[in-house]
Amino acid sequence: MIDAQRIARLRKKANELPMQSGVYLMRDRAGGIIYIGKAKHLKNRVTSYFRALDSHTPKVLAMVENVEDFDYILTSSEFEALVLECSLIKQHLPKYNILLKDDKGYSYIYISEEPWRRLRAVYNKQEAGANYIGPYLSKYVVSQTVEQANRIFMLPTCNRRFPEDFRKGRPCLNYHIRQCMGVCSGKISLEAYNEAFESALRFIRGNTGALCESLEKEMAGAAERLDFELAARLRDRLQAIRRVGQQQNVLYAGVDNCDIVAVAVGNGRYGASIMLYRGERLCDKQDFLLTADGPPEAVRAEFLMRFYAERSGLPRKIYLDGECEDAALIARFLTERAGRKVELAVPQRGQKNQLVELCRENAAQYLSHRMRAGGKEVALLDELSKLLGLSKSPQYIEAFDISNIGAGTIVGGMVVFEGASPKRAAYRKFSIKSVTGAPDDYASMREMLSRRLQRLADAGEAGEAGEEAEGFGRRPDLWLIDGGQTHVAAARQVLEEFGIAIPVFGMVKDEKHRTRAVASDGGEIVISANRNVFSFITRVQDEVHRYTISFSRKKHRSSALQLELCKAQGIGPARAKALFAHFKTISAIRQAKEEELAAAPGMTAGAARSLYVYLHGDPGIDDGQDSPAE
Repeated sequence: MIDAQRIARLRKKANELPMQSGVYLMRDRAGGIIYIGKAKHLKNRVTSYFRALDSHTPKVLAMVENVEDFDYILTSSEFEALVLECSLIKQHLPKYNILLKDDKGYSYIYISEEPWRRLRAVYNKQEAGANYIGPYLSKYVVSQTVEQANRIFMLPTCNRRFPEDFRKGRPCLNYHIRQCMGVCSGKISLEAYNEAFESALRFIRGNTGALCESLEKEMAGAAERLDFELAARLRDRLQAIRRVGQQQNVLYAGVDNCDIVAVAVGNGRYGASIMLYRGERLCDKQDFLLTADGPPEAVRAEFLMRFYAERSGLPRKIYLDGECEDAALIARFLTERAGRKVELAVPQRGQKNQLVELCRENAAQYLSHRMRAGGKEVALLDELSKLLGLSKSPQYIEAFDISNIGAGTIVGGMVVFEGASPKRAAYRKFSIKSVTGAPDDYASMREMLSRRLQRLADAGEAGEAGEEAEGFGRRPDLWLIDGGQTHVAAARQVLEEFGIAIPVFGMVKDEKHRTRAVASDGGEIVISANRNVFSFITRVQDEVHRYTISFSRKKHRSSALQLELCKAQGIGPARAKALFAHFKTISAIRQAKEEELAAAPGMTAGAARSLYVYLHGDPGIDDGQDSPAE
């Protein structure tokens, strides 16, 4: 929670700062440094943190909530502030700055010690005395090299052990698509296997020219001996090696020593990829999931400073996928570190632009993979399941709310969150039919939930199909009801009647209509201590309320207009409803000619004449805009 007195005190202190360049250090209650930033004008930058808090991004707001005090260091220029900021971040590693882990190990190609040897990419030496090729700085290059070698020379990559597992099962898919020679079939001799394995080692060590000459000679010799099966295998191997070389030449030829940097954003998270080209070849690629917030220009700037802060061998050119804050200052900083000129550029066309697009695709793919496998949403749903005592993380959540502007327009709304994100195609509206007279939220909720479960029951086994089913046919992992324990009890009663077990909890609001807690049978569960879960429940509650009240207002407005039409002689509720269903809007009804009104379903010539006179004699019905019939 934001402490107003603390924010006022910090704002007052910030207003006393000079309009000078410098570095500021945000500290928490324990005195630890949680964020370091630079500014051309300290007063303007620091005061911005402590005013208009509702306009801050989530990351900035989280940082401000933890700031107890701040220090600052004046510099003589903005460039000196940039250098000092970089040095202090490396020294203190603040929580809210972008931090890139620097792995100090090396990558190797591991050669197993067994008769039927295998190749595997490993990080750091794992077995003393084992046979390794390396070390290499790039994990990416090692993994790509091993993958290519295994595929070209058709070496097995499965977990089967040889010769123990000979003929114990059918060869796998790799054998049928000609990416494995099928050692498990027991038809490959150890001599032939070792010949292919030694060729793979020669390929890895880079002597592809001599390897190709050797394969050509062996292929010719096999053909002279009429061993056409071996000749065909050598031919395929030779073609694969040359195909890999051609692909590499297309991708890498003509590229000077440079780095390509691209940033992708999705679901509020940033992913960054950097591709390093040396000697006209891609020598390394690294990916990062960034704990960053703000516009892409600022994220690129902070990423560049963190990535190149301690690296040596900087390239002369760094190509970016978009604009970067403080580009001139960063280029000057990198130039001084490299001892020669380093340029930042955003290519617009040609081969450099194609490489930037390739790098951006890599960043987007990496971000997508990380967000599915271990991103913020996964952690959030795990926290939610633990807080609610669920057996598994809820991946498909349905939330319900009731709105009753008037007894005649009681409606319900259902919103769906899949993987912590709204699934708007699955949203549903309910017009409550069984509740008449005074509004009854509990009876209305029971009707809505009963109809929803009946649709699930009608779907039959589709309700048990999980992700294969959609809409009403998909069984939810969690129900969230807008209301307290009484609403939860009503929902549980409905679930018991249908014999369906779905965890259900209520979303409780305080007197100011803000999310306060989660209700269960045993009372309320406080969620304010868990910021991620609190924010998510608030988001769900706000969304289902917005969706339901929007439908309620449309319904109420449509009913009011239908009642207005009933003032015309000969027009009752049924005819008014039929008119809206036919013409869709009040404007269309007013613009219709008398004969068009008479031709509408359920109308007569007399009723059409009466309505036409009423509409054009009293324009007070006009509400200024079209209203779709519900």
